[in-house]
Amino acid sequence: MPASSSHSISFGEHHTTARVYRAAKPSATLVLGHGAGANQDHPFMVRYAEALANRGLDVVTFNFLYMEARRGAPDRPPKLEACFVAVIDWARKQCQSQRFAIGGKSMGGRIASMVQAKAPSADALVFLGYPLHPPKQPDKLRAAHLSDIHVPMLFVQGERDPFGSREELEPILAKLPIARLHVVPSGDHSLSVPKRVRAQAEVDAELQDRIARFIVDR
Repeated sequence: MPASSSHSISFGEHHTTARVYRAAKPSATLVLGHGAGANQDHPFMVRYAEALANRGLDVVTFNFLYMEARRGAPDRPPKLEACFVAVIDWARKQCQSQRFAIGGKSMGGRIASMVQAKAPSADALVFLGYPLHPPKQPDKLRAAHLSDIHVPMLFVQGERDPFGSREELEPILAKLPIARLHVVPSGDHSLSVPKRVRAQAEVDAELQDRIARFIVDR
């Protein structure tokens, strides 16, 4: 298990908590934002952070302000973005890797993309279940800003994801030559597959290998 440490980050009148998972020999840094319904201590976040650190990435996770304050509803996008930017600035000082990537689970990935579109700060982006639209509302797309991102992007999407299917993402990403789509067969929004299909540990390991290669070898 990689070494990890907890840190307090202050910006303006706000503060939040971040956790750094250190790689033995880091080749890159990845800042990951959590999804809307769970904080950085959710098993998914911890599992992926530890696994990616074992694959040579310094991984930084953090709580958005509403989660740090234990509120249920996410903050408005400007506040979410400000928090992500503060963590990025802090992580760059803490982790000295030449390559720097950002991304996240669902909402965390979306906010990372909005930050990058407005003020480029990363060399690559990784989305773990990109929320292209709310479930059953395919007309409410969250993709217009993606064309303003000019670094490689990796979309890891479950085949059964109600927030955005392969068929919906492919025509959008086709217009973005540096975007790649990796579909998880039978996967849901959390990249989980039914037990009858395949062992989740095997699925996770393949995805974690794919993510690490993308960031390091892109």
